[in-house]
Amino acid sequence: MKLIEALERGLAERAAAGLRRARRTIDSPAGTRVDIDGRRLIAFASNDYLGLANHPDVVAAARAAASRWGVGAAASHLVCGHYAPHAALEEELAAWVGPCAGARALTFSSGYLANLAILTALAGRGDAIFADRLNHACLNDGALLSRAQFVRYPHRDLANLRSRLAASSARRKLIATDAVFSMDGDLAPLPGLLALADEFDAWLVVDDAHGFGVLGGGADAGRGALAHFGLVSERIVYMGTLGKAAGVAGAFVAAHSAVVATLVETARMYVFTTAAPPLLAEALRASLAVIRGDRARHAHLAALVGRFRDRMRPLSWQLLPSATPIQPLLVGDNAAALALSRELWRRGFWVPAIRPPTVPAGTARLRITLTAAHTFGDIDALADALLQLAPPSSAPR
Repeated sequence: MKLIEALERGLAERAAAGLRRARRTIDSPAGTRVDIDGRRLIAFASNDYLGLANHPDVVAAARAAASRWGVGAAASHLVCGHYAPHAALEEELAAWVGPCAGARALTFSSGYLANLAILTALAGRGDAIFADRLNHACLNDGALLSRAQFVRYPHRDLANLRSRLAASSARRKLIATDAVFSMDGDLAPLPGLLALADEFDAWLVVDDAHGFGVLGGGADAGRGALAHFGLVSERIVYMGTLGKAAGVAGAFVAAHSAVVATLVETARMYVFTTAAPPLLAEALRASLAVIRGDRARHAHLAALVGRFRDRMRPLSWQLLPSATPIQPLLVGDNAAALALSRELWRRGFWVPAIRPPTVPAGTARLRITLTAAHTFGDIDALADALLQLAPPSSAPR
């Protein structure tokens, strides 16, 4: 059939370009050691930054909640699917992140849905969304779905963004950005972005998928990017995911009560989606307690990041500047990145190769992610392997 033949040609072309994707089936719980195809590997691939996906307190909370609440919500939040654990979790998240005084929170089944909901509820025809060029796909898709004018500015370029805002005659303006860029590990200039939002009367949508649970210091450890920069504003619409550092699943939006009420009324991704099981909300409340209370876990993760970067100084490949658990190693060529990933796999390490369109052409990389469950021995073992595999002809960076 011609339709199938066209698909098969497209798949063959992707394979020839080194872009074909594959899934690995894991036979063990989430953690730094995973069992795949009868082998045990050390994983540097997950977003479980605090090692909470298999934390005993979180697992126990899920078990108890399954006995108390069952395993399904049975309906959308607005029909009969909003349970006491959902309400309690939303209250705790709003208080913990605190983007503005009196903020409320709203939970979603995924960060993708949450970002689609924010952008389609707050912007439409006649409006303009200004987005960092390296934003996650869900922010881009939300902007396109909103039917607003979609303006992309160069990565972290405040001057360019300001000129675009000044030239815009849009009815309403919205600035959207990742807080931590998922493939580079660097931070958005949130204070400067908020200043521009104030100057041009715009919303500032902050996708903190990779900062929630990780960023923030001292008593604020884990509160995320807003705490890291000390930002509070009614203009901020904050999105955090709950399947990365929080270790479970889902996402939430925290913002002024009027924003949250608008999402409840008009966001189709919220109105027409079955609620997540209440057992997940109880597991997340247990996870949030660990995030708030276990300072040693945050300190250990920071120390691991420092150790890894120190060990990588002689490396011939470029390690992108990042103080977060995301440590991207720039290789460049698709085939070379895949070959390096395969060789690490052969040596017992799972480190994924990331290729276009996830990253720009010519910037294929290993996306090395560290978690609080790793040890210094794990870091040293990976560093030793990378140093052995690095091409000797490249100049050290």
